[in-house]
Amino acid sequence: MNNINSICASVLSRIKPCDAEKTRLAALAHSIINRINAIGKEEGLPVSGKLVGSSARGTWLSGEHDLDIFIMFPPDVSREYLEEKGLYVARKIAKGAQSYEERYAEHPYINAIFDGFEVDLVPAFSVPSAAAIRSAVDRTPFHNDYVISRIKGLKDEVLLLKQFMRGAGVYGSELKTHGFSGYLVELLIIHYDSFIEVLRAACNWKYGTTIDLEKHASVAHKDPLIVIDPTDPARNVAAALSLDNMCIFIDRACEFLENPSEAFFSVQVPEPLDDASFRNTLHARGTSLIAIDFRAPDVVEDVLFPQLHKMEESVHEMLERYDFRVYNSSIWADERAVILFELESAQLPDVKKHTGPYVWSGEHALAFKSKYRESNTFSSIYIRDGKYMVEIQRKYTRANRLVESEITKCGLGKHVALSIKEGYRVLENDDILSIRDEDFRRSLRKFFEK
Repeated sequence: MNNINSICASVLSRIKPCDAEKTRLAALAHSIINRINAIGKEEGLPVSGKLVGSSARGTWLSGEHDLDIFIMFPPDVSREYLEEKGLYVARKIAKGAQSYEERYAEHPYINAIFDGFEVDLVPAFSVPSAAAIRSAVDRTPFHNDYVISRIKGLKDEVLLLKQFMRGAGVYGSELKTHGFSGYLVELLIIHYDSFIEVLRAACNWKYGTTIDLEKHASVAHKDPLIVIDPTDPARNVAAALSLDNMCIFIDRACEFLENPSEAFFSVQVPEPLDDASFRNTLHARGTSLIAIDFRAPDVVEDVLFPQLHKMEESVHEMLERYDFRVYNSSIWADERAVILFELESAQLPDVKKHTGPYVWSGEHALAFKSKYRESNTFSSIYIRDGKYMVEIQRKYTRANRLVESEITKCGLGKHVALSIKEGYRVLENDDILSIRDEDFRRSLRKFFEK
């Protein structure tokens, strides 16, 4: 235990914000909130500024210069009014930023850079309770109040757990990551009382493990981990967490307790995969790769990545349906998006064995025989295991031709479908090396090395 304590102390010395960092953050937040309040007074708008999230709760990691500042509106104004006036106020604030852009999630907000800090200016309704929310972000102030009332003396434990999860690659609630959100980390610490106790408990987690701090759950959930929101009895805070990421955390927790090391807290950034290593790896595996490359839609990640996952699943299903066996798949996105598939083979023989109905299937059997008796087939109709069989010409013998011809019939999502309509490339094996982006090459290494 002494070894673990010394490791945690060393990690904390790196990840805990210093006084100067805290002062800079507090000063910037205070300045922006005052400006929101002043605009409201000057222009007769019913708005007020509020700092929320980890920066408000004192549970942010050093170097994580992100602020969430809400522009709060009374609950009785219309959504149209909130969006119009909220964006108006946010734009006025953002004029003093180094840069900013408008983003669109459930409703519009502005992401701006002030003095090296990334600030989200988000319109929200000031509702009386989390049960009365009118938009998803409205519950965040209630999270603030709950955590602040319970987190005293535990902030360092939160920082340790966040950094440990970052090292494992499972921190972040975004639909890109499907990991542990900051709020979920805070609730785990509040429930188990320390970083180490969370790890010990995790070693005994199973699918469906449930934590209900307020003992008030009102809805049954079927997620891998269930942590009932103390401010909303119908909500599972861990709903975005994937089974794989939950299991990665369990595995890492048990490994750390068995062999403690500061390395568990380090974020590993893989080297980009160079051309020669790509060719050698692919040759050694004996598989084929195809990549669908297209312009990434200009939407926030929580809108983009569900659509990319939908496309990945739909194309995967199509490939399997046409007998191309998929070993692995992944998605990557920046200015462009790439959906990657590793196939047992990207080419199949011309002949395809086609299974028909059972011989005793009546009309279905007659229809099958009628269809293929006069067709240009590789074989006559025959019987195997009680079913009619025939060997026919395969429609697509190459995976890239299949994707090129049928991709628009796949489930793509609204924004991805528009990008695909503009144009895309289907790349195979060495052609994928035409994508030079270093971050993509890092993801390519991770794709092979896991």
